[in-house]
Amino acid sequence: MAEIIIDTYLCSGCATCVELCPEVFRLDETTEKAVLLVLNPEIDDTVRQAASYCPEKCIEISG
Repeated sequence: MAEIIIDTYLCSGCATCVELCPEVFRLDETTEKAVLLVLNPEIDDTVRQAASYCPEKCIEISG
């Protein structure tokens, strides 16, 4: 099963992932870093696109 991993250390808080896939990603109000809205979201083309468009390359889809 595929899993989304966000390296919050690398995340700049640009919100590209949120703009492309708001049903899966959001920015944490405290850290202003990307986080998942759901623990095991369905990995579809929109999620893959959000990961590939991340300027910091901090979103990884494993599996």
